[in-house]
Amino acid sequence: MENIGALAILVSFCLTVFAIAASLTGKYTRRPFLVISAERAVYAACALLSIASGFLIYSLITGDFRLAYVAAHSNKDMSAVYKFTAWWGGQEGSLLLWSWLLSVYSAIIVFSNRRKYREMMPLVTSILMTTLAFFIGMITFVASPFKVLMAGKGVIDVGDGNGLSPLLQWWTMAIHPPFLYLGYVGCVVPFAFAMASLITKQPGESWIHTTRRWAIVTWLFQTTGILLGMGWAYTVLGWGGYWGWDPVENASLMPWITATAFLHSVMMQEKKGMMKVWNMVLVSATFLLSILGTTLTRTGLVSSVHAFAQSPVKPYFTTFLLSATALTIIAIIWRLPYLKSEVKLESVISRESSFLFNNLILLASCFAVLWGTLFPVLMEAITGEKETIDAPYYNRVNVPIALFLIFLTGVGPLIAWRKSSFASLRKSFLLPTIVGLAVMAGLVAAGMRSIAPLISFGLCAFVVASIASEFWKGSRAIQLKENINLLRAAYELTWRNTRRYGGYLVHMGMVVMFVGFTGSAFNQHETTSIGLNQTVSFGGYDFKLLNVNDGENANYQFSHASVELSHRGKVLEQLETEVRSYKASQEQSSIIGIRRRINEDVYINFAGLSQDNTKAIFQLYVFPLVTLIWGSFYILLFGTIICLIPGKVRLQYARTEVVGITDAQPATIQH
Repeated sequence: MENIGALAILVSFCLTVFAIAASLTGKYTRRPFLVISAERAVYAACALLSIASGFLIYSLITGDFRLAYVAAHSNKDMSAVYKFTAWWGGQEGSLLLWSWLLSVYSAIIVFSNRRKYREMMPLVTSILMTTLAFFIGMITFVASPFKVLMAGKGVIDVGDGNGLSPLLQWWTMAIHPPFLYLGYVGCVVPFAFAMASLITKQPGESWIHTTRRWAIVTWLFQTTGILLGMGWAYTVLGWGGYWGWDPVENASLMPWITATAFLHSVMMQEKKGMMKVWNMVLVSATFLLSILGTTLTRTGLVSSVHAFAQSPVKPYFTTFLLSATALTIIAIIWRLPYLKSEVKLESVISRESSFLFNNLILLASCFAVLWGTLFPVLMEAITGEKETIDAPYYNRVNVPIALFLIFLTGVGPLIAWRKSSFASLRKSFLLPTIVGLAVMAGLVAAGMRSIAPLISFGLCAFVVASIASEFWKGSRAIQLKENINLLRAAYELTWRNTRRYGGYLVHMGMVVMFVGFTGSAFNQHETTSIGLNQTVSFGGYDFKLLNVNDGENANYQFSHASVELSHRGKVLEQLETEVRSYKASQEQSSIIGIRRRINEDVYINFAGLSQDNTKAIFQLYVFPLVTLIWGSFYILLFGTIICLIPGKVRLQYARTEVVGITDAQPATIQH
């Protein structure tokens, strides 16, 4: 079986190399049959990688410990779910997952565009296959998931297998990496179309229209993956946080930032023919940063709980990243005249300028995170000494940036295109400003004195009011014109321009998330020891230790504590928390007890027994508003789905293009 899997990977590598050569040769020698054969090679490579992935998954689930990868990352006593997730639990398997996802994306792209964009599709195919060839090359020649453990003429006995890391045996980690990979891998598609359009100097904005939906979908995957990772850190690691500015966390955030900037500025190119250089740089940066994130995770270049150890893939990843960066810069400079904007910025006080400022601020944030992530690596390479940049650096830099971004989120809908008069600005800003100031005044009256949280809450209220006013004005106009109820009018408004109002809902989700982030300014923490049936008070709650029980199963040993949570004499619930020690890996993990509410979470981590075994040691936390971070995802998801639905106006335009307008029917199709 391992021979078939390894052979499938090898043949798929050969097919990707053939696809690159055939697509380029077919394009520049005007031989369509070569282009078609290259596209068929894409399908075949996808099928072969699917077969290889299936064999690896089967080996993990059945416990074929002859394979080094299975012995290192699976265990006979692990549940089937975590045996499956061991597919991406290690270096070789995660590279196979990366390759398989890219092959699926490539097959979908080639199939869906088999009759469109024939001038640039060979280049799109070659760029996709070049990236895929690199990753398949890694699992073919450097880090094969089908390597067999051999000792002399026999096979090494590894017992029941080492098993997956205990930190990864949690439901969010079963889906966090695939979602993040879907986002990472998806960045290749807009990049391939952008470069192909740049090289072939395609007229119009065809690559923008083709890749915008892909960019939105991959942005959603990235957002989901990041939030799942935050939820895992919050629930499993036991330190009470969800974001520690870890280098690999930063690596996932940076392409998300540039993708967010691209989704904003792409509207400028579609509507005004502006910001073409911006878009090319942003879509390229998103791809390159996704490769950087993969490099940081897989090469051991940085120290992180998320990263793999030092591995032989390091020089290859570094070379690929540097080469891709150099070639991209050369291509953009080469075609710079082609990227000249069709329209110039007319006024600083305009919606166009708000998009420009938004991009500048997002890129400033991305650069700050990039510098903080790579500075220790650069200093170690130069001086030979390890340097660290802690969370306070990132907070000092990014908190002001985040506040300004919130402000721009509220400003954008209130400013007109091209140029706004001061009279219209005063009218548009009046209500949102009053709402924001009223919220700040109310919080001051309630006793809040911290400046940054006050500004954050005020700006969030400002954004909510500006978005709500946009929905109100549009819905009210439709209600009066068509004599329908307000709820139906709001639905009609959203359907007429799904991109605009879906985007507003996404902004609303981000505001809710920032409210949750702001709540961290009021976190409470205490480490204490509690005897059996004793009670301690903390954060307005009473904690009573009911029992501590030890036990074990086939996979791990555990020490479990039950704590009764009360507030003002009323019992709220019983929190269960435990420490686990896994037999195969000899590693520990914690199960956290959490009482989740919208206003605040009560969070308790059992840290073990005191030296004399008479008391249990607990880390107690109260986290205000943290649940809003997780809840914001559903608003983001809803808004993104609406953005992906074709609006009513665009559907009418689509029908116009197909049917055409005749003399007999000019009034039946509205523009």
